[in-house]
Amino acid sequence: MLATAGAIQLNSTLVGIAATLPPTPDVRTLPVSVAVTDRDGLLLRPFTTDDGRWRLPVDRAGVDPRFIEMLIAYEDRNFTRHDGIAWSSMLRAAGQFVGAGGRVVSGGSTLTMQVARLIEGQPTRNVWGKLRQMVHAARLERDLGKDEIIDLYLTLAPYGGNIEGVRAASLAYFGKEPARLTTAEAALLVALPQSPEARRPDRDPLAAQRSRDMVLDRLVAMGALPAEEAIAAKREPVPMARRDFPMLAAHVAEQAVKAQPDARTVALTIDKRLQDALERLAAGRARILDPKVSVAIVAADIDSGEILASIGSAGLFATQSAGFVDMTTAVRSPGSTLKPLIYGLAFELGLAHPESLIEDRPTAFGAYVPVNFDGFNRGTVTIHDALTESLNIPAVVVLDAVGPARLVSRLRRAHADPRLPVDTAPSLAVGLGGVGITLRDLVSVYAAIGNGGVPVSLHDGIKLQENRQHAARVLDPVAAWYVADILADVPPPLNGSPGRIAYKTGTSYGYRDGWAIGFDGKTVIGVWVGRPDGAPVPGLSGIVGAAPILFEAFDRLGNRKAPLPRAPAGAILASNTELPSPLRRFRHPDEDMVARDAAPEIAFPGDGVDVDLGLASGDFSPLMVKVRNGVPPFTYFANGAPFGRPDFARQNLWEPDGPGYVTLSVVDAAGRGDSVTVFLN
Repeated sequence: MLATAGAIQLNSTLVGIAATLPPTPDVRTLPVSVAVTDRDGLLLRPFTTDDGRWRLPVDRAGVDPRFIEMLIAYEDRNFTRHDGIAWSSMLRAAGQFVGAGGRVVSGGSTLTMQVARLIEGQPTRNVWGKLRQMVHAARLERDLGKDEIIDLYLTLAPYGGNIEGVRAASLAYFGKEPARLTTAEAALLVALPQSPEARRPDRDPLAAQRSRDMVLDRLVAMGALPAEEAIAAKREPVPMARRDFPMLAAHVAEQAVKAQPDARTVALTIDKRLQDALERLAAGRARILDPKVSVAIVAADIDSGEILASIGSAGLFATQSAGFVDMTTAVRSPGSTLKPLIYGLAFELGLAHPESLIEDRPTAFGAYVPVNFDGFNRGTVTIHDALTESLNIPAVVVLDAVGPARLVSRLRRAHADPRLPVDTAPSLAVGLGGVGITLRDLVSVYAAIGNGGVPVSLHDGIKLQENRQHAARVLDPVAAWYVADILADVPPPLNGSPGRIAYKTGTSYGYRDGWAIGFDGKTVIGVWVGRPDGAPVPGLSGIVGAAPILFEAFDRLGNRKAPLPRAPAGAILASNTELPSPLRRFRHPDEDMVARDAAPEIAFPGDGVDVDLGLASGDFSPLMVKVRNGVPPFTYFANGAPFGRPDFARQNLWEPDGPGYVTLSVVDAAGRGDSVTVFLN
């Protein structure tokens, strides 16, 4: 009767325990840290769970099989044969409990029972807790397969502090994924969950080493590990500190997680290797420039539009340069970076050819009077040289001919979103930076140029930008190639080689933004340098601040490097004199809208100055006379005697016959002149 009553009571207790057990979890829906990965599945940045834990999604395919073998051999050698409870181990543990006067000596827990404990998060160092754990293990074995139970252990096992799961532990202690572990690393990961706080290598490396070596010795004794391998593993030092989890593409990763709040893994188009290299480049360059200066970089595949790297700042935690601000999406003034598209429109409309001549002379458009960056005018130049030298006046003249509204429309075709003042029509100022635009926008524009004029929709895997698809081209193929061919001739910075890439720089008004955007046959990269707060940076320019970063970025492409495309059918490869007559000189469709040019001025030497040419010693240098403004060709005079009439040059050498005063004069093609008097010695 007593036995029967006891059995009834035990059964009632077991039924009661079973009724209070939590639902059997599905490892596929278990709350875990969101893992943002690159195009190849490599981890870019994980995020903690809502309760602040590092518990990354993991499965057997991503874990070194040797670790799983060592885990089962050490913790539960009969794992594949029992139904959740190893009765022989439980009887041994019970005998030890009685013999020790009620003190737990060994637990006798199977891996399934350990998973049950991890699910409930309750201690089991007492008889009641152990009984509950056994009931729970039996349910897990009934509801799940062995592989699923192992997956739960790999995800939930504690490794000290807020680290849970073998993947988080491997990253935190070894700085790598658990796909390939050394014998010593695997043994340490087997040992830690038994007493994670006491054995944490970042707090007590000696305790961690002893527990690891204990695992190795036991595996040798069981015949699961060769003695020689264990001896070698013991020589390997244990880690003494936790490593930082990866935080690559921090800005994009955060946006991706916000866009997919229910995802466990978010895959981006980012290339981890390139992202890491360019983040290091941006941080290093920013340190050299100024603590308050930030750097942003975007690299994309020209054909697919996939963003390969997106660096929003010089460092997420850089407080002085507001590293938390993603400058790839910040609206800024583009400076001169829109000039290539302006000339491309002129090529497409048949108004010009790269070798067409155009006047770089003072020109006014009503109240708007553009000037060149250096304040000087070059006179007659080719369109090619006007773009490679980034002259402002010819660009505005051409923009006035093609129309600012057309330029803005083509920017939108290229998936850019130019920001204009509210209720304001596009003006000529747009061509020199009078519009708001982002780095991503500019990369999209240059991608279209590099893609033969076909628009490219940039995307990073979060979603296509409104999935906008345009059949209309940004430029026709010939016009796009003309632009690319000219940009390949832009002089490189000191760390670059000519002709490798087609690129353009830009500097916004007040030295607030430095830009450099370029492409080769496969990749387009854009660089922005400046202060996120919009404050001026004295001396900042695109060629000095951004261009060197751009060329270094292309150096880091590795096997992605590709030559620029060849000329398409229909391209005219000819000098100015070989061009059809209408293309030899750019002429504004409405010449009356263009102000007349100013009279010539002698820029050097200045009137009334003393010039030391070394005449007294007899070993003298000729005098260089420089002219600005006016219409070439020029005739030069010294004391009324002509001494040169070069075709279009704005400078000429004169050799004096001795020291003294001289009056230098210049007369342009329109008969206007200027004179200065200087003293030579």
